[in-house]
Amino acid sequence: MRFPVPLVSGRLVRRYKRFLSDIELASGEIVTAHCPNPGAMLGLDAPGSEVWLLPAQNPAAKLRWGWELVRVGEHLVGLNTGRPNRLVEEAVGADRIPQLTGYESCRREVRYGQKSRIDLLLTSPGKPPCWVEIKNVHLKRGAAAEFPDCVTARGARHLDELGNRVEAGDRAVMVYVVQREDCRHFSIARDLDPAYAAAFERAIQRGVEAICWDCRVTTSSIELRAPLPIPGVSHPAVLAMATSRP
Repeated sequence: MRFPVPLVSGRLVRRYKRFLSDIELASGEIVTAHCPNPGAMLGLDAPGSEVWLLPAQNPAAKLRWGWELVRVGEHLVGLNTGRPNRLVEEAVGADRIPQLTGYESCRREVRYGQKSRIDLLLTSPGKPPCWVEIKNVHLKRGAAAEFPDCVTARGARHLDELGNRVEAGDRAVMVYVVQREDCRHFSIARDLDPAYAAAFERAIQRGVEAICWDCRVTTSSIELRAPLPIPGVSHPAVLAMATSRP
């Protein structure tokens, strides 16, 4: 996924009201940018951080800027929670994710469960439908990418609904997309949301598959890079790819 226009660099002044941030541009001008991430953003919103903004593409947008990237140490981190769906859809179309190949049709935002929409529904004649839920991951603690970074009752509900699809005879795959490349494995942040951790364990026991990929993030593009192991649940093929990744 390439950004439609060049990003503009700046320094974070503050993030507030969840969806707003003040950014100082190189010119010294301070602008208000949309923060496309409702989470806690632990470790990503320190004042003074180097950040990159995307100029608004919609002339009717209330804010002229959208906050896309932040530098943490030597690495860039993508924080826009709207990006992973497109990243996975592009990778599925290019047959880059082994667990999600061999399907003829890919549909987005299909209604299912109780007032939910699945991110991707993959279908092919003679195969059970494959329901794919995608979550954005940006939290890093130690060597681990972790999800969630705050309580998400909606996320727990999605796991239970994926389990229902498996029990109905379909496939269900939970895909965690880590918008950074400085992590070695993935884990559930049990201390931050015990209910989500319990829902994840239930889902795995019911047959829901879970995979995780990290991303190569630059100021011009973001793309899936390599699988990360999920200790205890990663499939052998994913583990083999993860241990050989750069």
